[in-house]
Amino acid sequence: MRFRPLLTALLLIAPFALADNPPETKLTVSVKNQFDKPVDNAAVILDFLGSHQIIKMGKRKSVHWEVHTNLQGIASFPPVPQGTVQLQVIKKNYQTFGEKFEFDTVERKIDIKLNAPQQQYSAHPPLKPADTEQPKQ
Repeated sequence: MRFRPLLTALLLIAPFALADNPPETKLTVSVKNQFDKPVDNAAVILDFLGSHQIIKMGKRKSVHWEVHTNLQGIASFPPVPQGTVQLQVIKKNYQTFGEKFEFDTVERKIDIKLNAPQQQYSAHPPLKPADTEQPKQ
């Protein structure tokens, strides 16, 4: 009988002691423009793919982080689990960057170069201006 509380406590603590934290990566993203100048306040979005999704009450909830670059164009994330991720960088007046990366090291630095937006073309002729004349009566 004296061992029952000890056994109960051991059974409650054992799952937490056996749970192994997945390896993590410290991620730093450097964002520059086409002239190698830092791009500040760019949104850097990180989404996990595959097995890093959390299942809560039968529904999948993806792991998602969004940070912004500082004045030096650097965005730092908290330690993230290793695996495949989708990384996007969005900034007004630049093309959006998006690519998948595999994280398998303790630290990772990613250098991204944003390009200026391309000129847009249309296969359709320009619209004609609306008639401003009043109909004759």
